[in-house]
Amino acid sequence: MRKTEWLLIGGDSILGREIRELVEEQDLPVTLQLAASRPAESVVAAPEDDEGDFTVMHALDAALVETADVVLLGGAPEANREAVALARKSSSRPALVDLTGQFEDLPEARLRAPLLEADPGAVPEDAIHTLAHPAAAALARLLDLLHRRRHIVRAVATILEPASQQGRAGVDELHQQTVSLLNFRALPQAVFDAQVSFNLLPRYGSAAPHKLSEAAERIERHLASLLGARRVPLPSVRLIQAPVFHGYCMSLWVEFEKRPPAHVLERELEEAGLDIRRADAEPASNLAVAGQVGLSVSDIAEDRAAPQAAWLWVAFDNLRAHAEAALLTAGSLARRRGQP
Repeated sequence: MRKTEWLLIGGDSILGREIRELVEEQDLPVTLQLAASRPAESVVAAPEDDEGDFTVMHALDAALVETADVVLLGGAPEANREAVALARKSSSRPALVDLTGQFEDLPEARLRAPLLEADPGAVPEDAIHTLAHPAAAALARLLDLLHRRRHIVRAVATILEPASQQGRAGVDELHQQTVSLLNFRALPQAVFDAQVSFNLLPRYGSAAPHKLSEAAERIERHLASLLGARRVPLPSVRLIQAPVFHGYCMSLWVEFEKRPPAHVLERELEEAGLDIRRADAEPASNLAVAGQVGLSVSDIAEDRAAPQAAWLWVAFDNLRAHAEAALLTAGSLARRRGQP
């Protein structure tokens, strides 16, 4: 039985690198072809260390798309659009997985969060399978787990966003700002139009190409889609830009119909497969979860001002979580096409 053929648009991005690493770590029966983030370019990606190999990202063309069973759309908008056009013209009609949310407003788009799906096969194969925002998918999973065990009345989440959610440009700007501040130089601000280094922001500068409020609205839309069918109360969400490179942290307040003790919540979430860090362990943090799959929860505390409420501190690796969702979605689509 032949390996399934996947084409990754944006193999040179930081998310693309994460997907490549997961495919290798999990030894998936996949031949992963790589296309550059921009359609007319071929790119040679340098290794992450001295022992790695250089990786070639091909220029996007019809031949690459024709041989693919699944196309992962993780490049720049123009490359993703060209890949979709080529896929629709090809005889193989590969499945399309949107990693960026670029196509989520199209009628044929379907929101995917594989860890929350009871029946992935219910989604039409010829849809554009748009992955949910990683923060929405993580928060929806945690609230769903809590609600199924302890009925939730309401919830409030403060979400701290890492620079890597803006891609390599966001990571590079945070790094350059940090170096510039320590050397008393002017700060580059092309991505955030504001100082992000050593700072917390409720919004970006007016000249930033993307708005933090737009990301918050996208998280809220995805939460409504993911939680609506489960009848889980929608949380109130506040999104804050944090001066960190990778990894989300969330401060989550949950009011229950009847609050259990904190140690019971710990046990129930641990039984559900979450990484629970008690008082004798390192707390959940964006550094502690780097490179890990799944949610880490620590410092569960009963709210002394609200008798039925509790606080939870949550962390997860946004790039690893999104890459895992991509592989699970692509894998289920490949199996439906009769591939391993």
